[in-house]
This record gives sequence, C-alpha cells and structure tokens, in this order.
Amino acid sequence: MTTTHQTDDEHASPHELQRKLSNRHLQLIAIGGAIGTGLFMGSGKTISLAGPSILIIYMIIGTMFFFLMRALGEMLLANLHYKSFIDMAHDLIGPSAGYYIGWSYWLGWILVGIADLAAIINYLGFWLPEGVAFTPMGQALISAGCVLFVLGINLLTVKLFGEIEFWFALIKIMAIIGLIVIGAVMVFTHFHSPDGSIASFSNVWSHGGMFPKGGSGFLAGFQIALFAFVGVELIGTMAAETKDPEKNLPKAVNAIPTRIILFYVLALFIVMSVTPWNLIPADQSPFVTLFLHAGIPTSAIIMNLVVLSSVMSSMNSGVFSTSRMLFGLAKDGQAPQALSKLSKRAVPAKGLIFSCFFIMAGAALQYFVPNTIEAFTLASSLCVILFISIWSIIMVCYIRYRKINPELHEKSTFKMPGGVWMSYIVLIFLFFTLIILALEPDTLKALIISPLWLIILAVTYQVLYKPRMKKLNKKL
Repeated sequence: MTTTHQTDDEHASPHELQRKLSNRHLQLIAIGGAIGTGLFMGSGKTISLAGPSILIIYMIIGTMFFFLMRALGEMLLANLHYKSFIDMAHDLIGPSAGYYIGWSYWLGWILVGIADLAAIINYLGFWLPEGVAFTPMGQALISAGCVLFVLGINLLTVKLFGEIEFWFALIKIMAIIGLIVIGAVMVFTHFHSPDGSIASFSNVWSHGGMFPKGGSGFLAGFQIALFAFVGVELIGTMAAETKDPEKNLPKAVNAIPTRIILFYVLALFIVMSVTPWNLIPADQSPFVTLFLHAGIPTSAIIMNLVVLSSVMSSMNSGVFSTSRMLFGLAKDGQAPQALSKLSKRAVPAKGLIFSCFFIMAGAALQYFVPNTIEAFTLASSLCVILFISIWSIIMVCYIRYRKINPELHEKSTFKMPGGVWMSYIVLIFLFFTLIILALEPDTLKALIISPLWLIILAVTYQVLYKPRMKKLNKKL
C-alpha cells in the first residue's frame, strides 16, 4: 500500500503532482462541480423559459453526464498514469486531440473566470456603499482582490485548495438542504404567499401542465441548464492528486445521479410548489424568493453569501483545473516548458499565475465593451460550445479505448454501463445541444465565431508544436 501521506507538502517532489486530495475533498469538490452557479443565479430564467419541464431537462442532462463521468472514470482507473483527460486524448486519439482538449479546457475556464468576476462585482454591490462597486476603480480593485485571493489559495498547497473548496461546497449544500426543508414545511402547512398563492405540490403541474411553453420552451431550457453543469468533469483533472483513486473516484462518480436529483430536481420542485412557476421572477433567484416568502428577514444576506461562495468556488476550481491542464500540455511539449515546473510545494505555480493573468486581462476588457451583457452572453455561450466539444472528445476517447484496449476493459472493476452504444447516445445528445444553440440569436453568434478558435489552434499546432516535436525526435 502506498504511503503518499508520509511526504508533506514542503518536501514534495518538484517534478510530479502529489496525491493530497482525500475522499472527503473529492466528494465535496465533485458536488461543488455538479452544483453550478447557474442553479442559484440562472434558475429563475430557466423556469420562465421552460416552466416545470425544467425538471425533466435536468434529469435528462444529469443522466447523460452520469454516463459521461462513468466513461471518464473507467479510463482514468484503467491507466493511473493519466494525469487528466489531456493524457487520455493524446494517448487514445493523438497529440492533436490532446492539444485541442487541453487548450480549449483552459480557455473555457478562463471565460468562466471572467464571467465569475462580473457576478462577484454585482453581488458585492449588496454590501458596499451605493455606487462604489460599479465605478471603474471599484471594479478593478474587487477583480484584483478576488484573483489574488484565489491565486494565493492555489499557490500554497493542493491540500489547502481541497480544504477551501470543501467549505465552499458545504455552504452550497447547506443552503439547498435548508431550502428543501423550509419549502417542504411551507407546503405541508399550506403556506399563503404574499402574492396570494397557496403552497402545494399541485402548483407544479396545475398552471398549464408540465410543458406550458410547448416544445420551443422545452428546448430553450436546455441551452441555459447545460451551462449549470460546466465543472461536473472536474474530477477528471484531479486524478493525479487524489489519494487511493481506485476507491475514491468511483464513489464520487456514482454519487452524480443522487446529486442531480437532490440539488437540482428536488430543490426546483419545492421552489415551484411554494410559488407557481409563472409567478417566479425571471431576473431573481427563486431561492431568495422562497426564503423571503418564509419570512426570514436575513434571507437576502444569506443568499448573497451563498451565491458569492458559489461564484468564488467556481473561480477557485477553474484556476486549479487550468493550471493542471497547462502542466499536462507542457509535459507533452504542447505549451511553454516553464509551465511544466512545479514549486517546492508540488504546485504548478507558473501555470496558476499564467491563468490568473488572463482572467484579469479578460475582466479588464469589459471596460472597453459598450454592451457588457451582450459581451458576457457571447462569452458564456462560447464557453458552453467549448465544453460540449470537450465532453464529446471524452466520449470519442472511450470508444477508442474500447477498440484499442479491450483487455483493460475486461479487467476493469468500474465498467461504464451500456459501453460503446451508450457512448454514441451521449454523443448524439451533445450534438443535439449544439443544434439547440443555433436556434437562439445570441448563441448563434457564438457558434459562428467558434471556428476562429479552431483556426488559432490549428495554426499554433502546426507552427509551434510540430517543429518542436521534430527536434525532439531527431535528438532521440
């Protein structure tokens, strides 16, 4: 049995990532990844678009992501030398796939980080004196403070990152459990809301049925709901830093269906039971509305703290995962070699600083964009497109793994249910979500722009990466 815990962070190897994340950390980080900021901030909008059918949307997406994560889990456990899905794509499809998935994952989380900074500025405005948070200087100071805070957490040790993320996730979980309990009490006591409605489970289906907005509303709900799931694949970037992965990774992956049902489906079912879906404001978190109806005067403070912790959690995870992606790319010669060096604490410090610089630079751009909302809609849509392509490559990797390494699949104790045919169903579903994105004008713009990223990667791969590989092969 390996004794990875015997080496403390101060004396960790400067060449390899250390297995410092315990089962407790991994479980909560996985839950934190499954509970996107979109659940707190965007669920009002999704309910207004799709009505109660949003419950079915979350169940469909949750089911697909369970199979995606089972495929990822089987491959990571079949080869414990895989540090993340960059190594997996590089090995099973080719170096160009590793290059694409690594840099696209990095850009995706940079876009999430930029959007997170905008959300943090918005929610900090609740506590700061009126006007302070929304001046250029105020925004710059808040952005710099948040990025430096997250950078500091990640620079120290991976164990500290796991600990902070554990508490961020715990705050989200406690808020949702609190909402479910309070909401259930309101339903069973037939609570009369200030808007005149009476809390009842029948509120979910008695205002136009489950599909009050028809097929178009159902499809529109997918578009926003999918963004809430960005980060569910985070486990795949932590494989190299997880203690006892054979035991802990399966636990984290298998808990995904329970999380989706509890944190998405049950929470929103309770919300729509207390307040009929057609009375929930699209521009307000239904979580805040429910706590206000319950007569909890501090609900606005509580939910602002929860949303702030959720957004900080998202940025913290993003900076962590992008630095590990850059480390993997640099190890394969697909990024500057300086990014492959670890600090004395076995942390990819240069990768962390590199990612944080781009988040800050991206946040600075918002001052030069006339229509900030339009710019961030475009950024979040581009982010979803990048993640759809990454999730698709993970499924293609699984199909290749089954073809190239059938003996590893036979030996696996954590086989993906459904195997190859289920992989094709998940791929069809992901393609279907891309088609949905083409139906809305805002997201269509992002789809039209997205090939530009492919061109940038193709050019840099040919100009920067291939010549370097030729030189290395000649030396060998």
